[in-house]
Amino acid sequence: MQFPLALAIIEDQAAIRETLHDYLCAQPEFRCVLIVDSVEAFLRELPTAAASPQLILSDIGLPGLTGIEGIPLIQARLPEAQVLMLSVYADAERVFEALRAGAVGYLLKHTPLAQLKEHLLQVAAGGSPMSPGVARFVVQAFQQQLVAPAAALPLEKLLAEPLTARELEVVHGIEDGLSYKLIAERHFVSIDTVRSHIRNVYRKLQVNSKAELLAQTLKRQRG
Repeated sequence: MQFPLALAIIEDQAAIRETLHDYLCAQPEFRCVLIVDSVEAFLRELPTAAASPQLILSDIGLPGLTGIEGIPLIQARLPEAQVLMLSVYADAERVFEALRAGAVGYLLKHTPLAQLKEHLLQVAAGGSPMSPGVARFVVQAFQQQLVAPAAALPLEKLLAEPLTARELEVVHGIEDGLSYKLIAERHFVSIDTVRSHIRNVYRKLQVNSKAELLAQTLKRQRG
């Protein structure tokens, strides 16, 4: 990982955008190459950016295209870029939509700036950061799937695969507000192992294709 990392920010609220810019762009690990208020502006101004963004921090609730709708358009232009969602929403629908669209992580807007910086660095190192509020949702979705038959669950609450005991322990640690380092120490594993478990959790939250969704729906209806 070479520094500084080329960072882009997509945020429509001027005060939040300026706060993110003032803090993150002052960090030696980042070089801010594009700061815009919409996906459309990002795509329009990308050809004139100082460098191709490696990390993209994007809001979800944007004017015009939403941050989620923008992910595949951004990835079509920048297939190697990592998109991290920053949102006020922690509900199941938006979490799943963002992950299925290709986001590598999902954080809530009240995440402290110092932690946000750390999460961006985790993304650059191959991690998939998760806010405690999102972790709480994952635990609830997993527990609901354990106690309810699949036919009784809405599609967005189904996990592609069950979480392992260790994956659930890691999610519980995030829910408790622990850092990756503290989670690793609690379970006597490496930080890279914790990161790997988080990536697996995100992968299991996703349903692989619309065809698979349709097949699952038809199977439940016929059953």
